[in-house]
Amino acid sequence: MTESTTRLATWNVNSLNVRLPHMLQWLGSDAADLVAVQETKLTDDRFPVDALTEAGWHSAWHGQKTYNGVALISRHPIEDVTTGIPGFDDTQARVIAGTVGDLRMICVYVPNGQAVGSDKYHYKLEWLAALRDYIVDSLQTHPRLVVSGDFNIAPTVEDTHDPDRWEGNILCSDAERAALTALLDTGLTDAFTCIAAPEQRFTWWDYRQGGFRRGHGLRIDHHLISAPLVGAMTDFRIDIEPRRWERPSDHTPVLCELREN
Repeated sequence: MTESTTRLATWNVNSLNVRLPHMLQWLGSDAADLVAVQETKLTDDRFPVDALTEAGWHSAWHGQKTYNGVALISRHPIEDVTTGIPGFDDTQARVIAGTVGDLRMICVYVPNGQAVGSDKYHYKLEWLAALRDYIVDSLQTHPRLVVSGDFNIAPTVEDTHDPDRWEGNILCSDAERAALTALLDTGLTDAFTCIAAPEQRFTWWDYRQGGFRRGHGLRIDHHLISAPLVGAMTDFRIDIEPRRWERPSDHTPVLCELREN
């Protein structure tokens, strides 16, 4: 009897309008069952629901003009969809959550923070503190919880291509990493750490100066999984193929496969 699994993915597409052909091609390759999408950069009325439905996919979305925007794309119906962080006043479309079967996924696009010490940096830290409270509450009712997305934080020095350039700076500061640790301290685990370190580690490469070709990347896209999912995890991989396509996103899909209950 074949073991039944669910393949989760997170992918910052850096404009779903531009990258829709890539998304449809990738989904059509039977790559994943449930996808957390960031930086759709679309208002709700422009989300490509018809194209995704025609291709056999369910979707839920939360967007805004030009910036941010998050979505869930699933083989199966998505239930109990919510947007934003409860109790946190934020006009930016950065969070969407939904339930597929017995799995609850929170898709996040964490603020970049611009520069250490800036107003946007302090907003990022406040945002992450609010996300932690949201996760604590969510775990009370959703034991099979995954928080997936672009966290804009490289957890360790090994998650950067050049420590001299990145350590202590935005995405790699002590306060940002402490905020990520606080998320994990709620009872979540970075799925990447559940496997032997793969040959491919990075999930984002700068468009400038041939970053992808030169291997100048960071690991900033993550799946944080609850305790029951750690034991159910069967595979983890970073699919760099879409980063090789013409006009790619600067991020690539990150996948986590789980055994179903």
